[in-house]
Amino acid sequence: MTQNVLFSSPASIQMGAAKADGKLSLTDSQLHFEPSNKMLPLGPYHFERSDITHIEKCTGKGAGFIPITTDAFRVTIHDSKRIEFIVADVDEWISLLAE
Repeated sequence: MTQNVLFSSPASIQMGAAKADGKLSLTDSQLHFEPSNKMLPLGPYHFERSDITHIEKCTGKGAGFIPITTDAFRVTIHDSKRIEFIVADVDEWISLLAE
C-alpha cells in the first residue's frame, strides 16, 4: 500500500465462523486488511472506499454465532458482500469511514 495511511489499528476480520487477526488501515481511497498469519486464506484484502455502500456497528461472534463483543463493525460492498471487523475503537472507525 503506497498511499498515506489516515488511520490504522489492530483488528480481527470475521467472515462467518472464520476469523483472523491483523492490521486494518484506512487511506483516502481504500480500506486495507493485512492478516498477521499469512498461512490463513483471510487476506490481505483491499476495498475501495467508493465500493462501500453501508457501514454499521455489529457484534463480534465466537464460532460465527455466539456474541462476544460489541466492538465490531460491518461494511457492505456494492456487490452485497459483507465483512466484519472487530476493533478496539469501533466508533472512530465508523466515523472515519462515513466521511
